[in-house]
Amino acid sequence: MLLASIEPYIAIGATVLVVAIIVVIMLIIAHVVGPKRRGPVKDSAYESGMPIVMDTERRFNVRFYVVAVLFLLFDVEIIFMWPWVLSFYHAATTGQTVELASGELAGKGFLLFGMGMFFVLLVFGLLYEWKKGAFKWD
Repeated sequence: MLLASIEPYIAIGATVLVVAIIVVIMLIIAHVVGPKRRGPVKDSAYESGMPIVMDTERRFNVRFYVVAVLFLLFDVEIIFMWPWVLSFYHAATTGQTVELASGELAGKGFLLFGMGMFFVLLVFGLLYEWKKGAFKWD
């Protein structure tokens, strides 16, 4: 009985194990076969191929982080739209209602209105950030 409940996970575990073994083997081969040159240039620290020219603890402008968070926010909201697209397409093409998570039935008009409100909130948030100057780079 216990084996039947974990049987779907055996393939996933086997895949993870095989990948881990392959990674370890590749690292060992790279260490054994790879070049062993040392020197001041090779051992110096660098960031993205560029030598370090400033202090590593300098402060970054907060606008960089604001734009990054806004990008993630809108990216995640686009991901939330995908299930709605599938439900709305099904309701619009078949004319049937879609059962919501609460157990209620919703037609294409309700789904369109709900996503319209969601999208209006997104646009208002974007306009608010734009008006506050979050996208200005001086």
